[in-house]
Amino acid sequence: MSQDRGPRRPRRLEKYALISASATALSLTASGCVVVHGEREVLPSATRAEAAKALEEFATAYNAADKAYDASLDADYTTGALGAIDAARLKAGAANHPDGNPAHEPLELTDAKFTIPKKAGWPRWFVADTKANKGGTARWLLVFTRNGLEETWEAAYLTLVAPGKMPEFKTDPDGWAEAVPANSTDVSVPPAGLSKGYTTYLQDGGKSFADGVHTSSWRALREKRSIRPGLVTQYIDEPLTNGDYAPLALRTKDGDALVFFTTRHFEKRTAARGASVPTPNKDVLALTDGEIKQSLTMEFVSNEVALDPADGQVQVLGRVQGLTSGKGE
Repeated sequence: MSQDRGPRRPRRLEKYALISASATALSLTASGCVVVHGEREVLPSATRAEAAKALEEFATAYNAADKAYDASLDADYTTGALGAIDAARLKAGAANHPDGNPAHEPLELTDAKFTIPKKAGWPRWFVADTKANKGGTARWLLVFTRNGLEETWEAAYLTLVAPGKMPEFKTDPDGWAEAVPANSTDVSVPPAGLSKGYTTYLQDGGKSFADGVHTSSWRALREKRSIRPGLVTQYIDEPLTNGDYAPLALRTKDGDALVFFTTRHFEKRTAARGASVPTPNKDVLALTDGEIKQSLTMEFVSNEVALDPADGQVQVLGRVQGLTSGKGE
């Protein structure tokens, strides 16, 4: 229904010349000089202090944007799936409350645990596992990325996972984690294929994904909603894998992979002749173009976190979805 549009906004490009001295080495050999490129060195993505600062800066910007319903206040601190969902939420809020968010409650992130992979190349990234004063008892998993030394750390993924569902990560003696390559074949589904695999499963079913709230139960709910008296609902699911929507994965202690990935979903509601589509709430209306006469098509972006085992079914542990646009016809 729609092509993969890539990241919500372009990333700032790092100038090639700006490579830190510590990340570039010259080694003299009998035949001359050999350059070791910084982008090929295996290094921790961030220090623990940098990770803590990135989380703090994100929370500050997020709260300012939420209070004012002003997407420009945290645009430099979000990207990818979270950026798309957050920008749409703030756009709807500003349309309905131009003076700011009357229900604003500052987000508080505490008990942060950072998992930082040691890897080569860009993007550099890490995971923050925190408690929050919103979302009940679920742990908040935020994935921060950046694509250059001069870039700001941006939160690309936000998923919520129930207590006790998080696996232990494989770490080296210094506590650095291991990133799993997108094309890795030592797991049930390569991380690069999870977005497509998940959307195919939602459409057609299958046995690649274990039963659960975000798999079999969601399919059953959509089937139940697809046909109601006077109203037909159609679903289309698409993978999102480019740019800041690319999957990111960490190796677990058991040899599995914990994968963060993104999908896009369309829900089209069409009323029978002589009937009308139920009026959506004001937030949906704020993001909808066109007049809703016979149908309403809503577009959602969803970010998921899944346990991808070395052998067996993929378990989707958490999913956060948000409306990004609508079209009335």
